[in-house]
Amino acid sequence: MKTILLIEDEKHLALFVELELRHEAYDVTVAWDGRTGLDLALKQDWDLILLDIMLPGMNGLDVCRAIRAAKKTPIIMLTARDSVLDRVTGLDSGADDYIPKPFAIEELLARIRAIFRRWELVEEPGRQFLSFKEIQLDLDARKATIGGQPVELTKREFDLLAVFMQNTNIVLTRDILLERVWGYDTEVETNVVDVYVRYLRNKIDPPDGDSFIETVRGIGYVMR
Repeated sequence: MKTILLIEDEKHLALFVELELRHEAYDVTVAWDGRTGLDLALKQDWDLILLDIMLPGMNGLDVCRAIRAAKKTPIIMLTARDSVLDRVTGLDSGADDYIPKPFAIEELLARIRAIFRRWELVEEPGRQFLSFKEIQLDLDARKATIGGQPVELTKREFDLLAVFMQNTNIVLTRDILLERVWGYDTEVETNVVDVYVRYLRNKIDPPDGDSFIETVRGIGYVMR
């Protein structure tokens, strides 16, 4: 059973999230303030930490930095602050993902599953692969195959496809894709994402079938 530490001072939200996580068979411990959460995070080994930013005693960004200085435990930040700067600050502090409040519990659960898939992949001995339907990526050799046939991808196309495959069934905004593929400090415009999605579709989609990457109008894209 995977263990999750939830550090959240909004008690109604914390109890709701705890109940939903337990329903999904996760073992959950709740801390109500930053210092208690940090103490628990450092004293025990956790599979995942859910961390609010606005916490009494010690704010979540400082907690995140302190955890990351000592451990590689995956961290998802939960916060009502949703500007690009806030997201970048949270990720630069060491968080693996960032979800703004209010959020749908289904999205949080999907992001948790995605985190676990990525970490299970990293911890596998030997070569690292990603698979989705008939697509397979060899992350070490940076090679892509579809139905066993090699597909030539540029670096950006490969990185973009890897992000989609690591986050299947999660809608990714253009800003998120831009940050994860081009980097937080890039000056590239978000419409470049649309261009590369089109390149990628031309190379991986079956000629007589639906696209692997679905457009979510007004938001971004999802692989499902």
